[in-house]
Amino acid sequence: MTRPFGTSLRRDPGDPRGLRARIEAVLIERLEEAVDAACLEVLVEVRRARNLPPPVADDAEDRAEFDRLVRAFLGRLEAAVTVGLGAEERGRLAPAAPSTGAGPARLLADQAALATRLPDYWQRFETVKNEFAAEQTGFPPGRGGRSGRLLGRD
Repeated sequence: MTRPFGTSLRRDPGDPRGLRARIEAVLIERLEEAVDAACLEVLVEVRRARNLPPPVADDAEDRAEFDRLVRAFLGRLEAAVTVGLGAEERGRLAPAAPSTGAGPARLLADQAALATRLPDYWQRFETVKNEFAAEQTGFPPGRGGRSGRLLGRD
């Protein structure tokens, strides 16, 4: 009997990657989205606090400021999440990352490796995100931002 569907409906049949590679790619994509959202929210809040206009996607200065925030956040995230790891665990991260230096791509690959190995990774991510936002905006951790205003934590 032939199957009505030759492949998973969620997978491109022309994608030659194996399951592990596809999962890692999706994880990196989700991490990139989470980092972008966190940094964009910080950028908007900083601008709002300084009575400046919101960032514009096509503006080179706004893009540079956003990229700076992304690099700073990823560096802070890596330092905070790896603080309790031993040398052996840290050594397992290096092979998972492409050899592109300390740029955002390598840092995202390291975070993907950490996310697969640490059961509380996303809780750590949220903690670092809140601390980073508080440092950048001047609001106390867990306060400020749209969710803080909606939940009455201002």
